[in-house]
Amino acid sequence: MRKLDFASIQVRDLEASTEFYTNLLGFEASEMTNPGACIFKFNKGEASFAIRKPIGDLDGKELGIGVSLWFAIDEKIEDLETRLIDKKVTLLGSINTTPFGKTLIVKDPDGYNITFLQPN
Repeated sequence: MRKLDFASIQVRDLEASTEFYTNLLGFEASEMTNPGACIFKFNKGEASFAIRKPIGDLDGKELGIGVSLWFAIDEKIEDLETRLIDKKVTLLGSINTTPFGKTLIVKDPDGYNITFLQPN
């Protein structure tokens, strides 16, 4: 395996999660359409991430446990942190310095950890 080409996560409420990812986190929805999913532009306009309606029955099951998706950013992570705090997004701690660069982790409505990385 060389690289992860595409990822999608299942969400309980596609409308609410689409609102969270677009209006609070700043992801841009792709022109690609799927009635059961929202596909986001990320890598130079290429779709690399989607949220989707559940495949099968998720009643009573926890989503997001043990899952952390990392997205590299071009802006200063401090600016992103300020913007997310202003929008009342749940942050999991403060900015961390790692061997890869600075990270900031948020929790989405289904419990997925979304990590933003400002690379070294």
